[in-house]
Amino acid sequence: MKKFNIQPVDCSMQAAIQEKIDNLNKPKGSLGRLEELAMQICLIQQTLEPSLAHPCHLLLGGDHGIEREGVSVSPREVTWQQMINFTHGGGGVNMFCRQHGFKLRIVDVGVDYDLSGIDGIIDRKIARGTKNFLHEPAMTEQEFDRAIQIGCDLVDDCIAEGCRVLSIGEMGIANTSPSSIWMHLFTGTPLKDCIGAGAGLDTPGIRHKYEILNQAVERFKANGFEPLSYFGGFEMVAAIGAMLKAAEKHLVILIDGFIMTACALAAIQLYPAAKDYMIFTHCGDESGHQRMLHAMGANALLHLGLRLGEGTGALCAFPVIDSAVRMMNEMNNFDKARITKYF
Repeated sequence: MKKFNIQPVDCSMQAAIQEKIDNLNKPKGSLGRLEELAMQICLIQQTLEPSLAHPCHLLLGGDHGIEREGVSVSPREVTWQQMINFTHGGGGVNMFCRQHGFKLRIVDVGVDYDLSGIDGIIDRKIARGTKNFLHEPAMTEQEFDRAIQIGCDLVDDCIAEGCRVLSIGEMGIANTSPSSIWMHLFTGTPLKDCIGAGAGLDTPGIRHKYEILNQAVERFKANGFEPLSYFGGFEMVAAIGAMLKAAEKHLVILIDGFIMTACALAAIQLYPAAKDYMIFTHCGDESGHQRMLHAMGANALLHLGLRLGEGTGALCAFPVIDSAVRMMNEMNNFDKARITKYF
């Protein structure tokens, strides 16, 4: 696998950042979580004047062989249908990108459909979906490495345009299944507590999903495979690559819902310091998301009950993060405002 140079954020500026925050014309600590976000972003960027310039959103698409086992209420053709819908501007991700000024890149990493001639979709297809991990590894080591590199290259393209903040979303029917398994393997949470309704499974459907995933995990454990390539989707591994490259380059990384949190968990397993660059934007409605965040020591900004994916939760949270940066750059301090400092 590609090597990354990801260092913990340099905290030598922490006292100076805190002094600036405390001298803004407000009661000490009165902007709560915004002050915590401001501190994190200033440390990431090593500045007292942070910037969220040229925000970019990667929407990564891929299909999953495990879908063939009936673990999702949605059929796999929804993946390519939604990918095309995104090019017409009709998805939730499109609306939020327009609202908050993100440049959207729609990327086919492994959709089981020929999207190569469709304007607005970046063709980085590795294969037409992963293999069925109930019976065999989802991808080869070479495919895994290629997916990581695709994520890196996409981030390099964003950085070349001046990007300082990155959000990532996904489109891939059945990708809650590998996410649940990664959560189980990396946090030790019982598998049944990691599995939810996905796109809308009923109780018998959830039970069937558990039975299939449990069989897959038992076969995996018996053979000693590597969990990222054995279970992951192409879009998920590309997201891990993007997160690691973004952390290496000191970007602010906005982590979306259950699936992207699982990818963040995987990235942190590889490079623990990557967490310093991540903002966990919301806790979704998928069973297990709160448990996974808790296991990672992460505190979500929003609790909106979302489970759409696509990166929509990260985009919804952006105005809060923007407010933290504006606080640092636009509020007066006590001296300039000619207000008595009363603490």
